[in-house]
Amino acid sequence: MNPEKFKFIKPQEIRTRYAPAPTGFLHIGTARTALFNYLFAKGQQGSFILRIEDTDIERSKREFEKDILENLKWLGIEWDEGPDIGGKYGPYLQSQRIDIYKKYLEKLLAENRAYYCFCSEEELEAQRQYQMSIGEAPRYSGKCSQLSKKEVKKYLSEEKKYIIRFRTPSKKIKFKDLIRGELEFDTGLIGDFPIAKTLELPLYNFAVVVDDFEMRISHVIRGEDLLPNTPKQILIQETLDIATPKYAHLPLILGSDRSKLSKRHGAGAIFEYKKAGYLPEAMVNFMAFLGWNPGEEREIYSLPSLIKEFSLERVQKGGAIFNIKRLDFLNGFYIRQRSVEKLTELCLPYLIESGLIEKIKKENL
Repeated sequence: MNPEKFKFIKPQEIRTRYAPAPTGFLHIGTARTALFNYLFAKGQQGSFILRIEDTDIERSKREFEKDILENLKWLGIEWDEGPDIGGKYGPYLQSQRIDIYKKYLEKLLAENRAYYCFCSEEELEAQRQYQMSIGEAPRYSGKCSQLSKKEVKKYLSEEKKYIIRFRTPSKKIKFKDLIRGELEFDTGLIGDFPIAKTLELPLYNFAVVVDDFEMRISHVIRGEDLLPNTPKQILIQETLDIATPKYAHLPLILGSDRSKLSKRHGAGAIFEYKKAGYLPEAMVNFMAFLGWNPGEEREIYSLPSLIKEFSLERVQKGGAIFNIKRLDFLNGFYIRQRSVEKLTELCLPYLIESGLIEKIKKENL
């Protein structure tokens, strides 16, 4: 792989992506990530890509994938490339990209940049427990890193269970986060980490690197909780000799008491807000202020105005506070902007579900 392949992309061409795993309903936190990627791309006349990371066969479900697509569209977040509309760099379902990952895995194995690890779960867990008991951060000992080709071939022929590990060089990884500034990580603390369960089952850190490169992603905008993955992904990029996108890690969303966001703070899946009567304009306006500030007193922003005003420079580093009362205020504002006719149309499904329309008919007979 050669970064020269990136030269056909104009420097100003911005390509962001939202890459959810369909293991649950679209939540307000992940919807915020999609929104920020969308706003940044559209504000730079770039492209916004939707990619579904469904390699977790046991947990991925089509109903969740459908929910993600439907509720992003309800919010007004439209993608330029994705699983339902295709695009130049598809497919956009990871489960349909297995042959692509396999090619890269075989390259790393052939160059001895990765290796087969046959250690059992029991061995690995015992090692983790020991390291923690002596105050060390858990990392792989490297036991299988020196296996001979003959030993590897023997174990594979015996169908011994394995994973594929990346051979981590000991070095300092430095990069500039567009929100957090200059960051540095010591790879010596990481150890040789797994990148695939088998040649046909890549793991997150590996698949995401391949996909971001193959799909020409210029900026990776994601939650702060994924920051520890970034040095691993940069290591893989450097080893494959491919371009590194620019990274921006968004602040976590916290409850009003600054604890981890949960349902008790009023947070939930997007479809739940939709069912409760919140308007998409209110949801978008509310989510935009979860970590971003325009630098002025104005509070009401439509999606087009957000595209015009949004910038990563105004995204805060500290946690964003979720305040359901603010969402209620915004929803009230947008409801008052609707005509009586439009409000009646919006209320009809709720009236039918509650049976009130039938009651009204009987009372008027």
